[in-house]
Amino acid sequence: MSERLDGRGPRELRPVVIRTGFLETAEGSCWIEFGKTKVLCTASFQDSPPSWKTDESGWVTAEYGMLPKSSKTRIPRDGGRPKGRTAEIQRLIGRSLRAVADFDALGSRMVSIDCDVIQADGGTRTAAVTGAMVAFWEACHLMAVAGAFKSWPIRGMVAAVSVGKVRGEALLDLCYAEDSTAEVDMNVVMTAAGQLVEVQGTAETKPFSREDLNDMLNLAEEGIRRLFSLQEQALAPFQPPLAPRQ
Repeated sequence: MSERLDGRGPRELRPVVIRTGFLETAEGSCWIEFGKTKVLCTASFQDSPPSWKTDESGWVTAEYGMLPKSSKTRIPRDGGRPKGRTAEIQRLIGRSLRAVADFDALGSRMVSIDCDVIQADGGTRTAAVTGAMVAFWEACHLMAVAGAFKSWPIRGMVAAVSVGKVRGEALLDLCYAEDSTAEVDMNVVMTAAGQLVEVQGTAETKPFSREDLNDMLNLAEEGIRRLFSLQEQALAPFQPPLAPRQ
């Protein structure tokens, strides 16, 4: 086992901070830190589903953005319709939360998730997915207490983490310096039931084996299980006031 740039071992997460109720103006809000990566996630309810939906079930959608000075080089603000990386990550966050949402229990409502990267040091999308889950849960709790639901509209937790191979070694939760030099870069989204929502894996320098893939997936699951524990600790004051729909 080699020591990493920040002193961690290969199987260690960066220090993770999760703060609920970060904003008074949002139904649900979460401040999350994966090391130096810092993301603000909010969840807002709208009393109507998207116009394209033809039934009375709900929907969850997401938006993601990086503030201009979230990195050392100023990032221009997206103008108009998001493209490229931003659109890809927005879709990832939305898919991740929809994997654990009960649309029928949500009713004719849309939940909008907003993830704003305040500071980036690798793993912004995985931090956003993990924090968005917390904000979504908190918002549903507020709505449930207000009598908006007949049953709890979340079927389980979801979280995400990055893994990769750097100098031939599998590492968990890559910071930017590791990510930018990785031979393999992978993001994994998983539910608490152990089901995979998304695996985004890329060989940056040379192909990797099925054995490498299995090793990295096992390492990712190990890290995500720790993230579930941290989510649960942060959400301890927000126990579901309703039973899930059978």
